[in-house]
Amino acid sequence: MSFAGSGEARPGDIRVDLQLIADMVPPESRVLDVGCGDGALLDYLAREKQVDGRGIELSQAGVNACVSHGLSVIQGDADTDLHDYPANAFDYAILGQTLQATRNPKTVLEDLLRIGRRAIVSFPNFGYWRVRLGLLWHGRMPVTSTLDNPWYETPNIHLCTVRDFEALCADLGIVVEKRVAVNAQGRRGLLQFSSAFANLFGVQVVYLLRRR
Repeated sequence: MSFAGSGEARPGDIRVDLQLIADMVPPESRVLDVGCGDGALLDYLAREKQVDGRGIELSQAGVNACVSHGLSVIQGDADTDLHDYPANAFDYAILGQTLQATRNPKTVLEDLLRIGRRAIVSFPNFGYWRVRLGLLWHGRMPVTSTLDNPWYETPNIHLCTVRDFEALCADLGIVVEKRVAVNAQGRRGLLQFSSAFANLFGVQVVYLLRRR
């Protein structure tokens, strides 16, 4: 279920957002990648960190691509199929660039932290200054590198900002262990010092979460 924009790629490496996620996963962890797309992250984690990885992907094309590379991936929907997984089945449950495309993001987030001892979630930040300026100046839904579909074709149905997401985590009693925001060039810079900075200048954000 890879819905949102893909971010910027490094030559010979995985996407910037996927690398940020991979950096948060310790070696030999048990990982469930929800919305794993073509399996790029799972493949990287298996090769570089020897994780025991599983995946769930909505598109049949994505599942076929994963299976063809020897990855353990099944077809499924984050909104309807996560309840089938037992509690604490994985060390990390990952949802990369997909939360905003789910019908019930609150329930999905709760399921991730039931299934995994920790969750890693990334999403495009709708509070980014270019998005704000685009709405103010042009009065139209913006198109950016991470929100790269016109409004009538986008699968992103629950867009949020850094502050929106952190408010939801607070409401659900979820602890934010780490937040990494990057700008349009994939650099972190000063964005880690405050949520206000991340909310204004972060194009996309990655969170490491745990239950309280």
